Amino acid sequence: MARQPPDTLPSRRSTMVPRSFRSRLTAFFVVIVLLPMVAVSVILFRLVADAEQGKSDARLAQAQRTALGVFDELGRQAAAVGGDIARSPRLARAIESGDGARIDGELRALIRRERAASALLVLPGGERHAVGAEDGVAGARTRLVGRDGGRAGTLQVAIRSRGSFAQLLSTLTDLDAVVSGGGAPVRTTLPGTRAVALPRRGAVEVAGERFRVTSFDAAAVSGGPPLTVRLLSDERSTRSAITKDSVIVAALLLAFLVLAFAFALTVSRTLQAPVERLLSAARRLGGGDFDVMVPTEGGDELAALGTEFNAMARQLEQRLEELDEERRRLQHAIRRVGELSASGLDRDAVLEIIVQTAVDGVGASVGRASARSTTDGALSEVARVGEVGVLGNVLEATDAAALEARKPVGLRRGDWYSLAQPLHPADSPATVLGLITVAREAKPFTGGERDLFQYLASQASVSIENVDLHRAVQRQAVTDELTGLFNHRRFQEVMAIEVERSKRFEQALGLIMLDIDDFKLVNDRYGHLQGDEVLREVARVLIDSSREIDEPARYGGEEMAVALPQTDLDGAQQFAERLRARIEGLEIPLVAGKGALKITASFGAAALPESAIMNKDALVAAADSALYRAKRLGKNRVVKAG
Repeated sequence: MARQPPDTLPSRRSTMVPRSFRSRLTAFFVVIVLLPMVAVSVILFRLVADAEQGKSDARLAQAQRTALGVFDELGRQAAAVGGDIARSPRLARAIESGDGARIDGELRALIRRERAASALLVLPGGERHAVGAEDGVAGARTRLVGRDGGRAGTLQVAIRSRGSFAQLLSTLTDLDAVVSGGGAPVRTTLPGTRAVALPRRGAVEVAGERFRVTSFDAAAVSGGPPLTVRLLSDERSTRSAITKDSVIVAALLLAFLVLAFAFALTVSRTLQAPVERLLSAARRLGGGDFDVMVPTEGGDELAALGTEFNAMARQLEQRLEELDEERRRLQHAIRRVGELSASGLDRDAVLEIIVQTAVDGVGASVGRASARSTTDGALSEVARVGEVGVLGNVLEATDAAALEARKPVGLRRGDWYSLAQPLHPADSPATVLGLITVAREAKPFTGGERDLFQYLASQASVSIENVDLHRAVQRQAVTDELTGLFNHRRFQEVMAIEVERSKRFEQALGLIMLDIDDFKLVNDRYGHLQGDEVLREVARVLIDSSREIDEPARYGGEEMAVALPQTDLDGAQQFAERLRARIEGLEIPLVAGKGALKITASFGAAALPESAIMNKDALVAAADSALYRAKRLGKNRVVKAG
């Protein structure tokens, strides 16, 4: 029972499958190795940069703590020196003498002896004596007490000037220091900083180089003017460390990539040979050669796959004979399915079942059904089985031939064979309700397959007629016969559904109620036939003005309503105003003679959740109440609820 395939099939498969296998291995390598490596590389380089930056920030923080400690220590030393100077008998006698030159001389001698930077003596009368540097820092203030126990003045002593303080900090922290503020000149160990506005924190560029800055506030002396101490760290060392660490990380990642690529290449070559053998055996099996045997050496999964493949080849030959008998049984079952489907009421679902049944019954590879939504509407696809692909042109040509002939047709295009049959009503063979089309490759349809296909198509015609009849009955049950609008019952159902949807999705729901002004006078003066014409014209305006999602209905008598999903109160009012203007512009021909009748209508507009609680009856009541306010206010107007 060996079956040889067309000569073109093996060559086409041989070009597709290996390429697909290699592409999958490549995709596997990219997903498992390359993408994670890219992510890890980004993370590692980021970690390196963050680590070195963290070290730089830590050095700055440690330097700031050191500077604060130095500042505090200088303050304590200044306090001790100030106490020693304040207790000097020579200074006390100079102060008692009132000789300013003598006082200055004693102060100079004392700060030289104590190695202080500056001293400022303020006497009770406000007389000031300043010696030494003018920009002392970390100073301390001491009170002088006279022999009688009274206050003899205030002494301020600083151990360091700003310049020497900056040099000291630079020496201790190995960073550049800048001392500024308090009205004195800026003192710095980095000359270029005098021309740059330095931030208190962050980064700054000085003379073409980047520095990171930290700072703290201090005072020249206790209670003196404020000054700011900044420490600057050169970022060149940080960048150099980042570059060095990044090179190491890149080298490690590259080595890992080379190893991964070598491993992937080895795995690919190891798998290629067994896969090629399986592929060759599969081609022979597909051609009907069931004597093919796949080598099963080794004990891995590929060997197990070969064993199962050989078992499958032996079973396939046995199953071929069983399939012929099963096909005959299937054809009988299909006829029963066709009879059952004729009573269905879901047109698209029934057509889909029939197309699937037809494809299975006649052994087609693809099929589809087309139908009209209305009697004179265009045909559109409603069901499809299989992948159309290159068969699109074949199916289109077959459909066109069947529509032109208005009877079943069969076509051949190259290696493809197709069948199509129009679906006719039982009492009108010239009317086409739809089409069913099937196609397959390399094998024409037999007479029995054609008969089965035509039988299923005739059952589809019955199904479509049943669906149309059912829809007509449904339409009559919910439609007002005079106006073509939904009737009161359908309106209540729609409102209940839309209110629940509004609650669930928190969307607005608008409603307008309208009443034709003085409609009773129209009936009394012109008769009920004229009144019916007025109702039809107003209903036409509602239908033409409404969106597809809107629900216009005849509420009762001359009163009508329109449910407006996804519409707030202002939108409902604007829609009602458009309707009012169009109704006012109507000129309705008189039934009993020449001339035309002009009418108006009053409107009430309401909406959820703006003008009623989330309840159907409350929304209707709000719109109805607004309508009657419009009536009382003079008619031919729109009134909003609330």
